[in-house]
Amino acid sequence: MSSRRVEPATDDLARLIDARSLLEATPECLVVAARDGGIIFANRRAEELTGYAADELVGRPIALLIAEELGDPSGGDRFETVCRRADGGDVPVEVCLGSIEGPERLLVVTLRDVTALQAGREARFEAEAKYQSLVEQIPAVVYLDPVSEDSDSIYVSPQITNLLGISQDEWLTDPYSWRHHVHPEDIDRVWEEYQEAYNAHAPLNHEYRMVHEDGTIKWVLEQAFPVRDEQGNPWLIQGVIFDISVRKRAEEQVAFLAYHDKLTGLPNRALFEEMLENAIARARRHDLGVGVVYLDLDNFKLVNDSLGHQAGDLLLAQLGDRLRECTRDSDLVARQGGDEFLMLLSDLEHGIGGMPGSDPAMLVAESVAERVHQALREPFDLGGVEFYASGSIGISLFPQDATDAPSLLKNADAAMYQSKRQDPGGYVVYASGGENSLEKLSLTTRLRRAVDHQNWVLHYQPVVRLDDGSVDGVEALIRWHDPNGGIVPPGEFIPLAEELGLIEAIGDWVIDEVARQHAEWAADGLDLMVGFNLSPRQLWSSHLAETMLGKLDRAGVDPHRVVVEITESTAMADPDRTQQILTELHAWGLTLAIDDFGTGYSSLARLKHLPVDILKIDRSFIRDVHRDADLGNMVKAMIQLAQGLGMTPLAEGIETQGELDFLIEHGCPIGQGFHFARPVPAGEIPALVTREHGLTSASAAPH
Repeated sequence: MSSRRVEPATDDLARLIDARSLLEATPECLVVAARDGGIIFANRRAEELTGYAADELVGRPIALLIAEELGDPSGGDRFETVCRRADGGDVPVEVCLGSIEGPERLLVVTLRDVTALQAGREARFEAEAKYQSLVEQIPAVVYLDPVSEDSDSIYVSPQITNLLGISQDEWLTDPYSWRHHVHPEDIDRVWEEYQEAYNAHAPLNHEYRMVHEDGTIKWVLEQAFPVRDEQGNPWLIQGVIFDISVRKRAEEQVAFLAYHDKLTGLPNRALFEEMLENAIARARRHDLGVGVVYLDLDNFKLVNDSLGHQAGDLLLAQLGDRLRECTRDSDLVARQGGDEFLMLLSDLEHGIGGMPGSDPAMLVAESVAERVHQALREPFDLGGVEFYASGSIGISLFPQDATDAPSLLKNADAAMYQSKRQDPGGYVVYASGGENSLEKLSLTTRLRRAVDHQNWVLHYQPVVRLDDGSVDGVEALIRWHDPNGGIVPPGEFIPLAEELGLIEAIGDWVIDEVARQHAEWAADGLDLMVGFNLSPRQLWSSHLAETMLGKLDRAGVDPHRVVVEITESTAMADPDRTQQILTELHAWGLTLAIDDFGTGYSSLARLKHLPVDILKIDRSFIRDVHRDADLGNMVKAMIQLAQGLGMTPLAEGIETQGELDFLIEHGCPIGQGFHFARPVPAGEIPALVTREHGLTSASAAPH
């Protein structure tokens, strides 16, 4: 490029510089075609790229090389595609369309081999390959300058308009056009680099900023090299200016992603740890407290497995927005990874307040946990599907629970795990019962081994007709027969099995064993309804009905004698999908029950459309129902609701005669609980079923 006006070029130079020599001299592969697509010229680079001789290409359609339909080139159309070679291979290319105006408008097609560029992209952004925004689409401006600095620029391609908002004539007729558009902060450096390359007749390769006419800053990569004449002397300077603004923004994005999560825009674990270290250092200096709140969703795998990863991404992004609203401006919300989030509560007052349990730091942390749970009570809109999520929270405080960042995080993680295991959807403060993470690791290893060896056993709890104590059926309850720890109840391992994705294998074993045991009892003349609980992951399996009915059929079990139970929270997580699945199961004759009713924020409008036969009232409403007037009114309403919807109400957790009398008085026909019998091995069920006068308080299994 030239920076000042000089004398016009000589006639000899003008004669030598014709359109063909320019096309041959360009470093790009150029093909010229008539408007109908017929090739009339191809340069040497075209021969090298395509493997066709120029005379083989002339007269052939441009579609021989490029399958893409070529649009109007006036806008400087640019796209990536593949070029078909003569040997049958394909070469990835960047295609730039231009035109030559004359008696007949001609298409000028530039083909740039981007094999190396694509390989570079993949290598550079391997860790961020999912982020399609990092793929570069780089336009280019081609210019041709004489070697003499005293001569005007000879040619600039039409893409100069896209890059800077000026016409070709403005660039060619204004000797200072380039200088006027280089960013003021870059001009000195860039001009010095240009002069060095010019004086040495050496290639030029540098990056700088240019300013569009509308004020937009464009990052460009300029590459130029001398074109030599027949005697080997520098003759012309051929240059290409690429718009690398997208790449520069991508590099900034990569730098951003080093400390932030792409999906949610939240800080990531690395930045969280750095900020946690700073918060602890500041807390030491000023005698303050620091809190770490660790959140893990309880049913996230269910979203990915049933609705797809796009829905899972929507859930995480929306959750990130909600969590920001649950904390102070001075706090930090980060995504740990997967469905786990971290909240840093810094600069907290700490120390025991005027009343027991009124440590200010503890109160702040617990209030944040409560706000998070409140935020989760509203459904998430996952592409038109309403989904209710729940999360388990662990809390760890400095300096009470740990005095360094790694320990504080480890303790919050351990507390979260304990919450997930003992009280999913709640929160646990490490100081009030945190659990060493090594125990989780040990339990995880043992649980995986149990799945491999099927170390399970089913105990059965009778379902009793309340008016006479006769056994109406049984509910199968899984136990883990751990060689190292004896019998482990489901509350100790089911949440972890859900988290680890092992619950389907366990659930399949349960169905097999229920079918086998039902058939064995039937062969002995014992015809019982047998129920079992279906996990959310099983419920949303695409082959649920086929798998379950196949197992029952092979065992010779009538589906009408099997009760499939799902929890209320599972039913309401995705009501539309649940209704579709339950309708299919019901059509095959299976009896359906909603378990733990009253705990899952049911919509009555949704509930009435579910093909449910039994509504199991959660034990939390039954305990002392005869003494608590409010509970009594709620249970009466639930009984009436179930009967009004054509369902049979079943009371869970009956433990006293007073509770039983209340339920009988208000029309609840069936129930289960320790008042009648604890869950027992299958071998004890026949004796309970055939017991004279049924199961009464006097005959209940000992506590």
